[in-house]
Amino acid sequence: MRNISIIGSGSWGAALAIHCAKMGHNVKIWSFSQEEADIINNEHKCKFLPMATMPENILCTTNIEEAVKGSDMILHVTPSKFTRDTVKKYKEYIENQPIIICSKGFESSTLYTLNDVVREELPDAKIGVFTGPSHAEEVSIGIPTAIVIASQSLDVQYMVQDTLMNENMRIYTSSDVKGAELGGALKNIIAFCAGIVAELKMGDNTIAALITRGLTEISRLGVAMGGNHNTFYGLSGLGDLIVTCLSEHSRNRRAGRCIGRGLTVEETKKEVGMTIESIDNIEVAYKLAKKYNIDMPIVNTVYDVLFNGLKPREAVTLLMTRDKKCE
Repeated sequence: MRNISIIGSGSWGAALAIHCAKMGHNVKIWSFSQEEADIINNEHKCKFLPMATMPENILCTTNIEEAVKGSDMILHVTPSKFTRDTVKKYKEYIENQPIIICSKGFESSTLYTLNDVVREELPDAKIGVFTGPSHAEEVSIGIPTAIVIASQSLDVQYMVQDTLMNENMRIYTSSDVKGAELGGALKNIIAFCAGIVAELKMGDNTIAALITRGLTEISRLGVAMGGNHNTFYGLSGLGDLIVTCLSEHSRNRRAGRCIGRGLTVEETKKEVGMTIESIDNIEVAYKLAKKYNIDMPIVNTVYDVLFNGLKPREAVTLLMTRDKKCE
């Protein structure tokens, strides 16, 4: 039994809390919202996971020192754009416990992955990345899930595997932190495009082409940034891409559907009601492709949809009529 601190009370933070608590661990969640903390503590519910019940060995607090101090492990689960500011709030309370990044995305101002952000703030910390095809809605009710813990530290890999793995969650280890992070961050963009395709009522052929060519773009950029090519064909790459592109649980896919039916970005954010990492990350991926001189036609085209007024159906035509290529 361990003391686990979860930083973030959204759907994924709550799902991980439920999973850990059911395994017998003591769980403290930090939330920026007193309302969310009260719902978790008093009603044993998470407003983002209506089908799930929070076990009673979960405490939610808005005091970040209380959440972090005395923990054996920190699961960091805030939206990517809040990662640095949140780490700054609890860095003084870190002792020797590892920080496991469970969020997916980039820091837009620096183009850093989240591991890079945490490493810059805490250069001596033990860090891992927990990623893979894992919808919070399903993890929260015990649906079998396979996921990856990536870290340069073997101790961190084995600690997370030993602490969180059970019959409902199979955990694989990896040392390719960069590849695991990039697969999780970049797949959201392709899932966003999948939502547009679904809203335009295009078929299975189109979705299959999008996933396959999207994976090609992800692996191109990922390898250029230091990831291992094989990682992008594992759980943190292909696995996460499939589940996010095909499932209605995916908020990124839902966001793409909103854009496909003509909503603005602001209207889309309001309708989805939760952080949409893909919208924040499309501009980052566009800039990274330019920086590393990588050909990413899907990313470039969806960037034009969001920021240059390109119509979604015209975007599909542009992609389909590009110059002839060899696969």
